[in-house]
Amino acid sequence: MIVILKHDHNPSQLDSLITWLQDKGITIHTSIGEGNTVLGLVGDTSKIDIDLIAALDIVEDVKRVQEPYKNANRKFHPEDTVVQVGNTQIGGGNLTIMAGPCSVESEEQVVAIAKAVKASGATMLRGGAFKPRTSPYAFQGLGETGLEYLKAARAETGLPIVTELMDVTHLPLFKDVDVIQIGARNMQNFDLLKAVGHQDKPVMIKRGMSATYEEWLMSAEYVMAGGNENVILCERGIRTFESYTRNTLDLAAIPVLRKLTHLPIIVDPSHATGKYWLVEPLAMGAVATGADGLQIEVHNDPAHALCDGPQSLKPEAFDPLAKKLLALHATIRGMEGQA
Repeated sequence: MIVILKHDHNPSQLDSLITWLQDKGITIHTSIGEGNTVLGLVGDTSKIDIDLIAALDIVEDVKRVQEPYKNANRKFHPEDTVVQVGNTQIGGGNLTIMAGPCSVESEEQVVAIAKAVKASGATMLRGGAFKPRTSPYAFQGLGETGLEYLKAARAETGLPIVTELMDVTHLPLFKDVDVIQIGARNMQNFDLLKAVGHQDKPVMIKRGMSATYEEWLMSAEYVMAGGNENVILCERGIRTFESYTRNTLDLAAIPVLRKLTHLPIIVDPSHATGKYWLVEPLAMGAVATGADGLQIEVHNDPAHALCDGPQSLKPEAFDPLAKKLLALHATIRGMEGQA
């Protein structure tokens, strides 16, 4: 249920309303926008008398929310959420470029790539320390050592790091990670989602390869229900009947989610296609469609990469792409300002 307040609502009346609702076991999320102040009511609202609330002097309107996701729902939070990561803001009209290797292979490798992508305009470093692999014989990542190499790259460049958490028992190791990534295979690992929901570190949830929009948003809801509202969504392609590409990138997810939720939306064209030459057109398409950022794999020697080399760009290919993406984003923002 959402309660929309009048512009000139009385603060003391609002305090009385909030106290009355909390006494009934309702959790209240307040969203203050340019137009209205909205109270999002979470809990068993079936016993709340809508007509009684609507009759209050301070109330403009009351609506029941039919969708199962509440905290992630734009109806609860009309203004876009901006997630602050160091000096980087994800959302709010910014274009965040996360770039780096699929897997951290050595300190020298990840530091060199971090320096290169930063020089090209990337504002975050992505890299896998723990790797979920389909084959048990494939490279599984360097684990805790890989995390230390990522931290060394951050110390050298100042770039915040985003890396994947696979197991709740590893959470203490991620104390100094800037953004925790929940991978597609763990999108519905509810114990893991609950665990990251009980800390205040930003969490980026990748869409499961067969997940609907609602299932994806319900995963975000798990994190937000725990008290962590710093959630980012990442579209990385879904499984379809097409086998030419690794997955099928769903660019329609961007405008759909923009309507359904206030959370920032990142797109990963690297995992979506599995082919380096498709990264540029799909990245450009994602920016044109309104994505808040991109996650792009960059490797200094893709032919000898231990993981996902065919979808990785070399630094010299990433550089002109990053400049194109930033220029396109600036152009679109300028057009929006003239509208």
